[in-house]
Amino acid sequence: MTTTHHPATPARHAAYEARTTGLPARIRHVLNLDDFERAAARYLPRPLREYVLGAAEDNRSLAANRAAFRRHEFVTRVLADVSRRSTQTTLLGQAYRVPFGIAPVGISALLAYQGDLAMALAARQEGACMIMSGSSLMRLEEIHEQAPGTWFQAYLPGDPVRRAALVERVGRVGYETLVVTVDIPVWANRENNIRAGFSLPLRPTPRLAWEGVTHPGWLVRTLLRTLATRGMPHFENSFAERGAPAFSAKAVRDTTGRDHLTWDDIAAIRRQWRGNLVVKGILSVEDARRALAIGAEGIIVSNHGGRQLDGAAAPLRVLPAIADAVGQRLAVMMDGGIRRGGDVLIALSLGARYVFAGRPFICAAAVGGQAGVAHAIQLLQAEVDRNMAMLGASRLDELGPHCLLQAQQES
Repeated sequence: MTTTHHPATPARHAAYEARTTGLPARIRHVLNLDDFERAAARYLPRPLREYVLGAAEDNRSLAANRAAFRRHEFVTRVLADVSRRSTQTTLLGQAYRVPFGIAPVGISALLAYQGDLAMALAARQEGACMIMSGSSLMRLEEIHEQAPGTWFQAYLPGDPVRRAALVERVGRVGYETLVVTVDIPVWANRENNIRAGFSLPLRPTPRLAWEGVTHPGWLVRTLLRTLATRGMPHFENSFAERGAPAFSAKAVRDTTGRDHLTWDDIAAIRRQWRGNLVVKGILSVEDARRALAIGAEGIIVSNHGGRQLDGAAAPLRVLPAIADAVGQRLAVMMDGGIRRGGDVLIALSLGARYVFAGRPFICAAAVGGQAGVAHAIQLLQAEVDRNMAMLGASRLDELGPHCLLQAQQES
């Protein structure tokens, strides 16, 4: 991997060398989250690469999520004593060392060996929040046992009996926070997946076999290792019972029946679920108020990483109005487009209590395992810390709209 090295002071260089000692050689010179995505783009077979890095239709929302941050510039305060600054925050009663976490990413264990566990353990180690995906290939019981404090995200089954059974299973295991994703009544038009030969389950074809052979790192370290140690991966957490295998010529994954779900169904889950309830996929003030009304403890402002409705608003653009409407009464979180420490601070300044990112962390897991994810978290924390110092802020609660200036748009 080619990286650009900028001049650094001896002290900074020594600190970086100390932090990266012991890391796998393939990630030792990764300097930021985008580096991880570029590395994973080379490492993963094309079908999996397109699944992770692509989005819906023309990728308008994917691009808009990043572009939204460029609309803002920082207004710095100088000669402020920032020698005791802290990136620590509290979310739903839990203290975290960093104000960002890992968003749910489906089929993580096919992208990285035991990918869900690698991310959950790294998040726990580094003091970040991790949300396990309902489209995961590892049992939710295993993740909770080894990384307690992880949140679980569910795609609600259309059938109320299966829905209640899934919620009961999550609660019985001991998860304290349930994240319900509500922005997927139907599957999106992901043309990039079709062109790349990606499907769920994956269909064994000569083309897929060739992709594996031409990406030997992934083939040996992820697929063959998984098959040898864990057997054929299955969708483990879509329902209370085991789902379809990850590879099959004929099996069909059951994802039907979500287009009739309403807020009444979320209210029923609220009555059943005794822990924290977070509703993910909110883009409007009206829906944020509905989530508050049914008793949710938090919401995640999100357009599914641009993977659902192409052209959906960037979460950062709707965040201020939502935070103004409900931010005093529930935890307003956000995901979509976070890649830099400056992005984290912009979102927090506009009203987010906490932010999440998905793609860069699963890319870190793919190329570097748990150590890669921990390295990614440390890189982003260092950026947040450094930017706070230059902004003139010692604590996250000192951030606000006064820290930002609307940037002039290029003609």
